[in-house]
Amino acid sequence: MTAERTRPFTGAEYLESIRDGREIWIYGERVKDVTKHPAFRNTVRMIARLYDALHDPARKDTLTIATDTGSGGYTHRFYRATRNAEELVAARDAIAEWARVSYGWIGRSPDYKAAFLATLGANADYYAPYADNARRWYKKVQEEVSFVNHAIVNPPVDRDKPLDDVKDVYMHVEEETDAGLIVSGAKVVATTSTLTHYNFIANNGALPIKTKPFAFVCIVPTDSPGVKLFCRPSYEMTAAVMGSPFDYPLSSRMDENDSILVFDKVFVPYENVFAYGDIDKVNNFFPRSGFLPRFMFQGCTRLAVKLDFFAGLLLKAVEATGAKDFRGVQAQVGDRLRSRVSRDVQHGVSEDQGDHPEHAGERAHLPALEQPRSESAGAAPVSRSVRPRIERLQRRGSHQGDEADVGCARHRVRRPPRAVRTQLLRQSREHPLRDADGLRALGGKREVQGIRREVHGRVRPERLDGTGSHQPGRCQCCRGGS
Repeated sequence: MTAERTRPFTGAEYLESIRDGREIWIYGERVKDVTKHPAFRNTVRMIARLYDALHDPARKDTLTIATDTGSGGYTHRFYRATRNAEELVAARDAIAEWARVSYGWIGRSPDYKAAFLATLGANADYYAPYADNARRWYKKVQEEVSFVNHAIVNPPVDRDKPLDDVKDVYMHVEEETDAGLIVSGAKVVATTSTLTHYNFIANNGALPIKTKPFAFVCIVPTDSPGVKLFCRPSYEMTAAVMGSPFDYPLSSRMDENDSILVFDKVFVPYENVFAYGDIDKVNNFFPRSGFLPRFMFQGCTRLAVKLDFFAGLLLKAVEATGAKDFRGVQAQVGDRLRSRVSRDVQHGVSEDQGDHPEHAGERAHLPALEQPRSESAGAAPVSRSVRPRIERLQRRGSHQGDEADVGCARHRVRRPPRAVRTQLLRQSREHPLRDADGLRALGGKREVQGIRREVHGRVRPERLDGTGSHQPGRCQCCRGGS
């Protein structure tokens, strides 16, 4: 368990903080030092870069905000409860800036669980009679920017049986003492828990809790006696054995290892408990705590950064092969980049969530949960921010649309509706053009070009760039663009 702090970890301090003798097993052997083991050492240093970014003068203003704990320190913006729309949008920008350190590939970065941790202060009364615990943990994790993960799913065994019949496997309270709870059993899937300071234990609600031994919500230091993590095979270690980071640039650096989290008579002091014995509260924790809209907010923002990475990777690839100026390649790249509409949707969703927050008590606002819904025929109206983005991107060059634009602003032409184009193409195939006398039967070359003009929206040009592409051409002033 980390000592009391009043400012975020640096990268070096984070590495030192998890050299604590935690019990981690992989390939049948216990890991002595998670920061040096080949299954974890690169990923743990990517996490350390996130902590160093909090102290980087170039990023600090975007990433951090003053704490509201009275310590005079600062914290990651998403770790502090947001009071208004401006703070929520600023927190979104901090999430995106942190995600860019890993190009969006670290899904369980520390700010993921901040989606829950920041609710502890503003929503402390929800945890009565453990409200003071919520306030104390809110202060602690905010000031040090703790790395917390959760394990909330029961192992996939005997799901057809009541929970009480599988006490030997599922996590439950074995004993109550004057100082706390003795807990045993297993949870899955503890993603990146090997590298965290704490693990949050709860129930995801898929299988409702009905009895008291399973009705608890708590937070447990990863190095607590009796806590064991059994890891799946490591992609990072496989990359080191089978190749190099150049062969496996992502999995060799950002392998968020999943674990089975096992408690073997782990002592959980009451100071670390948020709920116990309240079956209704434990079963409805996710929708009522405030975690649900905040983790969706973080996830949408990170995914948008990841989609930016995909777009950049594609552009780098065609540049590396020397094909970026070929018109056919440009058309294909443009078609693929149209899929970035999903990236713009993700940015629009998080923007809309931030711009139109929901009240969560007197001192906090949550991202809007009901606003950002995509629209299909007859569905509810899509969010105010997302819909214009979708429509603008669709008008911008989708050659699946009924009247797509072709060419630049000065020489733009309109294609006929898709149904008309399909009919004309069918007629041209069935016409005796293919016969030896086809041109004469149609009245010559001009009539053939007339059909092509109707079908394609303009006469198909000669091969201006030598690629052999038969994509609809651009006018001279548009040539060379992408």
